[in-house]
Amino acid sequence: MARLGRWSAGRGPLYLLLAARLRALIDDGVLRPGALLPPDRRLAGALAVGRTTVVAAYDTLRQEGRLVRRQGSGTRVAPAALPLHRRAGAAGGAGPAGGAGEPRVVETSNPLFLHLLEAPDDVILLSCAAPAGPPPELTEAYRAIVLPDRDLGYHPAGLPVLREAVAARYTARGLPTGPGEVLVTTGAQQALALLARLLLAPGDGVLVEAPSYPGALDLFREAAAVPLPVAAGPDGLDVAAAVRTMERHRPALAYVMARFQNPTGTVLPPLAGRRLVEAANALGVPLVDDEVPAELAFGGEPAGAPLAAYGEVISVGSLSKVVWGGLRAGWVRGPAALIARLARLKALHDLGGDVASQLVAARLLGGFGPVLAARRAACRTGHDHLRAELARLLPSWECPPVGGGQTLWVRLPYGDGVSFAQLALRHGVAVLPGSTADALGGSADRLRLHFMAAPEVLTEAVRRLAAAWAEYAPGPGRSPGALHAIVV
Repeated sequence: MARLGRWSAGRGPLYLLLAARLRALIDDGVLRPGALLPPDRRLAGALAVGRTTVVAAYDTLRQEGRLVRRQGSGTRVAPAALPLHRRAGAAGGAGPAGGAGEPRVVETSNPLFLHLLEAPDDVILLSCAAPAGPPPELTEAYRAIVLPDRDLGYHPAGLPVLREAVAARYTARGLPTGPGEVLVTTGAQQALALLARLLLAPGDGVLVEAPSYPGALDLFREAAAVPLPVAAGPDGLDVAAAVRTMERHRPALAYVMARFQNPTGTVLPPLAGRRLVEAANALGVPLVDDEVPAELAFGGEPAGAPLAAYGEVISVGSLSKVVWGGLRAGWVRGPAALIARLARLKALHDLGGDVASQLVAARLLGGFGPVLAARRAACRTGHDHLRAELARLLPSWECPPVGGGQTLWVRLPYGDGVSFAQLALRHGVAVLPGSTADALGGSADRLRLHFMAAPEVLTEAVRRLAAAWAEYAPGPGRSPGALHAIVV
């Protein structure tokens, strides 16, 4: 389902747009020869289109020789549909679950990323949470930097001045940290990617919250690891269940977001956090705390200590949510031995991040208070404005408030997020279906909406969502499972 991306956002008849996207998936080898596609009605229901749209798209591809449609056996990709230049590379290898002959996932099918990869076309992106634009302090910092003289510019572990600034920031938060315990990365996404590559082998278990950050789930699948999801409720992760999972499976990694969890916005209580860290340390399970949204507390400094205050925790952070997504400055804080190994791995990929942006990041961290205060205020304004607009135009939607972070976790009164997201996209707004974030297979009735856009943009987004909801009429077969055949 997710690999269909923004298939309906172009111009022309819907059946041609759907056929074009399916054609690309077939020609790229994503849909392999013999793959069974969903029945007409089920696919139509999941895409929120009429059955005739799917029938016409299938027939178009059948006439091209890419699909075979037979009574009683359904619609399948034609045996010769995979181009010869892709067949050799598709043979052999282990799949995400270790199955012989299946290729590992090497590219994203996540709508969170696909909406960025494809041209917006006047689509409002409520799917990818990030500040709408850079603050003035960022422009000023770029004007003030002085590039180092007689320096090769290659710093795989990060520019020393930025490592020192990040370490000082943790020390100021009550976590004594030295520069040798910090690795600078190209955003938090690269930090997670490096950790997954270093700590995970195919078939390893990874404890994750359900729901969780979809970008992390993608990385764990790419590493051919096996998610071990544990439900997260109003108070965050069910720590008792997480401890039982660690005791039983001894996962190679545990990944959580203790503060303003993405997507739910929940905060793990201090006693529960301490219990989680102590259990992970006792069992020898590396525990990763994704702190990217952790400082976006509406009321000032977050209450309670970070997870790393209770024991050995690998912390991941970045400036993307406080400053700007275009400032690709992230980091890992952890034991010096781990940081050294990560630096050697990172050197294989990029020899170090951009020096100018690291100098800017270090300068911003040196006077972080006003920047952080302004972003917190903007987030609170966006949160209150989005909830007010939803209450005004979509009063049947359930969207409880959060105390910080960047997203609302919305429950639909009926239907499912996957099919509604398709209809919303045709009305010019991209939202993230809840099932995309849930490794347990739940959250079908949920949407993740971010509130980091300008108030006028949020107003227009909700107006478009309301127009889409007025058209939405879920029917039989409209469920996230209806398209699993397309992504297998």
